[in-house]
Amino acid sequence: MKTKELKLKKVWFDEENIFIETEDGEKRSHPLRWFPRLQNASKKERNQYRLSPSGIHWEELDEDLSVEGFFTYDKDKIEAEKNEVEKLFKTLPEISITEFARQAGISPAVLRHYTCGSKNPSAARKKEIENALHALGERLLAVEL
Repeated sequence: MKTKELKLKKVWFDEENIFIETEDGEKRSHPLRWFPRLQNASKKERNQYRLSPSGIHWEELDEDLSVEGFFTYDKDKIEAEKNEVEKLFKTLPEISITEFARQAGISPAVLRHYTCGSKNPSAARKKEIENALHALGERLLAVEL
């Protein structure tokens, strides 16, 4: 299915899943465990989303799900194809992609593309991200309470 053919009508959750329904009545669901930011969010945070022609966006959670991807998602295949940056940020949902990108001098939109797997970073870009992560780690290690 093409994204432009799919228009979201409804998004909802239960304790373990996210569900969507399109305007033409098609329904899909996926386990929340596949989306750590959504899984760890409160009910209120999950329900504060914005629908767009391409998907669902949670500003406060810094999370995006595409409509087309929701219908074509194959977790095993996706896991095998993830780039290193995508894998890393999935294991660290507490890091805001937007704020990290700004600190690293990278466009937040570009970093989101890397973290959702729609683009792969070059070797030089991976090194920039690695250096920014190390700098963040040094700042965290310097914290004294």
